[in-house]
Amino acid sequence: MYRLILVFSLSCLLVSPVWARESKIEPQPIGKKIEGFELKDFRGKTHKLSDYSESDVVVLAFIGCECPVAKRYSVTLQELAGEFKDQKVSILAVDANQHDSITEMASFARVHSLEIPFLKDLANRLADEVGAQRTPEVVLLDQQRTIRYRGRIDDHFLVGNVRDGATRDDLKIAIQEVLAGKKVSVPETDPVGCHIGRILEADETSEVTYSNQIARIFQKRCVECHRESQIAPFALTDYDEVVGWAEMIAEVVEDQRMPPWHADPKYGHFSNDRHLTKEEKETILKWVEAGAPEGDAKQLPEPVKYVEGWTLPEKPELILNITEAPYQVPAEGEVKYKYFVTDPGFTEDKWIKGAELKAGNLQVVHHILCFALPPGADGRELGGGARGFLVGYVPGKIARNYPEGMAKRIPAGSRLVFQMHYTPIGSPQEDQSQIGFTFMDPKDVKYEVKTTSAVNHRLAIPPGNNNFKVEAKSDVSPNDDTMLLSFMPHMHLRGKAFRYVGVSPDGQEEILIDIPAYDFNWQTAYELAEPKKMPKGSYVRAIAHYDNSEENLFNPDPTKTVRWGDQTWDEMMIGYFDVAVPVDPKTLAKKDKPGDVPQEVLDKADELITKFDTNQDGEVAREEVPEKGHNVFDRLDSNGDKTVTRQELINIFQTYPAVMRLLK
Repeated sequence: MYRLILVFSLSCLLVSPVWARESKIEPQPIGKKIEGFELKDFRGKTHKLSDYSESDVVVLAFIGCECPVAKRYSVTLQELAGEFKDQKVSILAVDANQHDSITEMASFARVHSLEIPFLKDLANRLADEVGAQRTPEVVLLDQQRTIRYRGRIDDHFLVGNVRDGATRDDLKIAIQEVLAGKKVSVPETDPVGCHIGRILEADETSEVTYSNQIARIFQKRCVECHRESQIAPFALTDYDEVVGWAEMIAEVVEDQRMPPWHADPKYGHFSNDRHLTKEEKETILKWVEAGAPEGDAKQLPEPVKYVEGWTLPEKPELILNITEAPYQVPAEGEVKYKYFVTDPGFTEDKWIKGAELKAGNLQVVHHILCFALPPGADGRELGGGARGFLVGYVPGKIARNYPEGMAKRIPAGSRLVFQMHYTPIGSPQEDQSQIGFTFMDPKDVKYEVKTTSAVNHRLAIPPGNNNFKVEAKSDVSPNDDTMLLSFMPHMHLRGKAFRYVGVSPDGQEEILIDIPAYDFNWQTAYELAEPKKMPKGSYVRAIAHYDNSEENLFNPDPTKTVRWGDQTWDEMMIGYFDVAVPVDPKTLAKKDKPGDVPQEVLDKADELITKFDTNQDGEVAREEVPEKGHNVFDRLDSNGDKTVTRQELINIFQTYPAVMRLLK
């Protein structure tokens, strides 16, 4: 299964030969003889190449303590060592990163159960001798200690993504061929991973230094994720750590992979726009070319103060565990969506100024959606979250408060329902995630924020099609004072591009945001710098394009017609967006009571949904209704999207009770 959390960490690091920034170290040729080395492991024991004279094969596996690709392959290396332990094969892990300490190496070996020798290559001398450039990268030496294979361990990882499994075990095959006395069939492959953090010669006369310009750029664009306890694989808050990543930073900046931002700047202005300006980009590259000098530490900016453990601007007033006890995630297999329910005990409406879902175990939590289920509702109207939700979490999401005077409402007596998507990682894990709320006084609320969407469930993406178009439209704006706040498109691995178009009551169209190169690895919420008015009768049209061809390297199966589904090998088409609707102060002064929606309305809506919802997705599509009922269906389909939801029925029945009584 594709694992979004892993892909998130990898997407800023994985490279291809086409995109890769060239290393200053040249790979040594196949057939070159390595004379010897002497390195100490993290325990202080000395290891010489001559110590392994009995071995017909010696594999030098260059790894790093923070590179997520290297972390993943520590298990593979250990398994290979066990498989070939009786066949005169020695596998040695080597850390040549200047920023990885002996203490960090010891911790890495313990956490990843690394039992093969783990050696420290001080001043990256061995890495230079064999021409290793990245982590992970392997160099295979035969009995004469000549290089017979160099490159990746297998092809499990692609640029910015990860397959279900390897299609070619390159290192294993090379070991087998050397042991059999054969020529290695594929002697060189391109390694995929992080640059080795080599010692650089810093130009201390450089005008650009970390302490002056670079630390400020990182604070502005990067540190919200690249700091302790957050999703990024390493921190960018300390020079001694940053300098080891200098060449990697230059590469992802040149390729515009980091910081992640995929919206076309021609359309809209966004408060969370984190893309680097041309000047910032040039400054970073100039710093790396100068050897990444530190400069005068007295020039460092004041550290940005964050709430410990949270991305909200202030510590939550209420923190709830999603489960009473940690949930046990199995080592393998598909874990269906889990739904957990808790009663927060709200006896009156609560207005949420800010909310954050915090994953307890970043390795296995794929995503979380939280819904507020009002009294009398049974959950069927949630529709899996496609229509909207209270709070959402995906890896890398930064929680922010809503604009001044705006808040989301949790009705009195509501239960909180959590949709949890777990992805096993090969070992048993446990998770106890949390939700945190900050509240707003009702008298300060001017607008109610709602997450809604333009969604199309009826997907049938043909095999081989590299630009399949799917459209959807939202409900119409109920009044002239409704405002658009943000956009969050959602597709899966075949998603190619996404665009939101505002359609005025007279049919005029305006591009609100365009994402020409959609990237599933980054579930970005694009927040408008200024709320945009959405006149009464206007709506949002979402346009998605999919690449289901072999050209899409992330495509799980280009021969398959792809339909709607929860798993990432299926597809979705959801154009989420937040709106703010003005509230009546008189309504806020009134304490809503559980059961404000008449039970007969709820029952009738449930009855109709249950009767016609043949695919049991919580709503009724037009094709699920007999042809003789299409006329009535079209009248109930208030937003004209060929789907009737439970909430649409409730709204109509409350406004027109006679309609409810006529329907059978």
